[in-house]
Amino acid sequence: MIFVIRQPATAEQVEQMKEFGGDYIKLAVDINQEILAGGGELHADCEEALLEAGSQQVDVWGADWFFETHIVGFESMINIRPRQQNFNMEIKDVTLRTNIERVVRALFEVKP
Repeated sequence: MIFVIRQPATAEQVEQMKEFGGDYIKLAVDINQEILAGGGELHADCEEALLEAGSQQVDVWGADWFFETHIVGFESMINIRPRQQNFNMEIKDVTLRTNIERVVRALFEVKP
């Protein structure tokens, strides 16, 4: 099940999003609106959910959330964007990675 997450994810949402990934959740992250979509079989499924919710394609990047280790991954087919100077599946730009990780952590990590 794909959820568009605008506020910190609930435990129930995380459980449902884990269905396809096993030990991780595939995500698409809108770095402009600071929201994400997660839980699809493909990153492209999540990207589509964000685009339907009004995100602009140039702002949406693929990532993964490894919920056991709390690690953010930055590799996805949707990240191949020569026009945005990203020439392979992994996001290389440090600033972009930092922004994506900030959004993912804000929406997935539970604060005490």
